[in-house]
Amino acid sequence: MADPELTASEALSTWLEHLAHERRLSPRTLEAYGHIGRTYLGFLERHRGEPQSLADLGTITAAEIRAHLAERRGGEHPLNARSLSQTLSAIRTFHVFLDRRCGTPAPQLALVRGPRVKPSLPRPVTADQARGMMQEPAADPDQEPWEAARDTAVLGLLYGCGLRISEALGLLRSHAPLPETLRIIGKGSKMRLVPVLPAVRAGVEAYLALQPFVLAPDEPLFRAKRGGALSPRHVQATVQLLRGRLGLPASATPHALRHSFATHLLGAGADLRSIQELLGHASLSTTQRYTAVDAAHLLGAYAAAHPRP
Repeated sequence: MADPELTASEALSTWLEHLAHERRLSPRTLEAYGHIGRTYLGFLERHRGEPQSLADLGTITAAEIRAHLAERRGGEHPLNARSLSQTLSAIRTFHVFLDRRCGTPAPQLALVRGPRVKPSLPRPVTADQARGMMQEPAADPDQEPWEAARDTAVLGLLYGCGLRISEALGLLRSHAPLPETLRIIGKGSKMRLVPVLPAVRAGVEAYLALQPFVLAPDEPLFRAKRGGALSPRHVQATVQLLRGRLGLPASATPHALRHSFATHLLGAGADLRSIQELLGHASLSTTQRYTAVDAAHLLGAYAAAHPRP
């Protein structure tokens, strides 16, 4: 049970430490939660006219939460419905932590409903576009052969195994040569098993054969030009460069390759539950979005090819 005289800022710091060390959330997610939490506490301090304590957070009213969301909707940097929904979700998560760990419930929060958000569909690339993205690094004369092999291997993991960037870059030297099945620790420390295609395995082995560094077993597998760990920013910049060369839309991002992995499996007859397991989705409803993508593709093909009178 936490000290009720704990300040609200101290309570926020305790929550963020919990997310970092127990929930093991990514630095980017922690940064977003921290920003939402500090903005929320700043609003309460202004609204109530004094610094807040942990005990004060338990007296939050539904009207105050709604006023905070209204301020975020119409401020200097207004949030759209999706961002407002994410803000409310983060505030709820914060208060659930305060209830369970600090004995400070906020019952009024249950009375607040978030804005309606129309689910956005994943925007995958086609199979030909995905292959083009993985072949293009080798055609870059400005890159060393090992760098091109590295980029091809990373993109192969995103498309061929459905990994997130953080999961691909989280692989260690000891993971390679890749086994037939990878054990991946994803969001929320959830473990899943992912089959590795021979082409993906071959891509990683080609990179290993060319890369110039001596890597210890517990060091990151993928390395930057000067030998440090490869960053997500490099992968994003590489895909941006590739889509410019190949004339692909802005939606062709690293994460789009993961979407393509799921959509192409679904189109080939894989069932939703299997795709859910391969992607590491906590909820089947998240995976079900890919059925809408596949249906839209079928309708588009029908509209383009059907011999209408």
